[in-house]
Amino acid sequence: MSSVIDRPRLIDVEPLVDKKLKLIYNNGEIRIFDVKPYIERGHLFAHLKDDALFKKVRVKSSYVSFDERTDFAPGTVYDESEPFRADS
Repeated sequence: MSSVIDRPRLIDVEPLVDKKLKLIYNNGEIRIFDVKPYIERGHLFAHLKDDALFKKVRVKSSYVSFDERTDFAPGTVYDESEPFRADS
């Protein structure tokens, strides 16, 4: 788990197919975060099955935010994401 001190700052997020997010950080790092496991758990994130809502994702105060009730903390998306590979 990374600490706030050594974690880069999230500056942009893009929705991808299959309920994944492309995360872009201020140090040039690009990572992929899979939201699907959260959606499959149900309740809190189940409404993200809606593609229109999922595509509204944005960065809000370093959080990945979909609406006023649903977001992911900076540490969660960084620590649970994978480095982006152009060949994947």
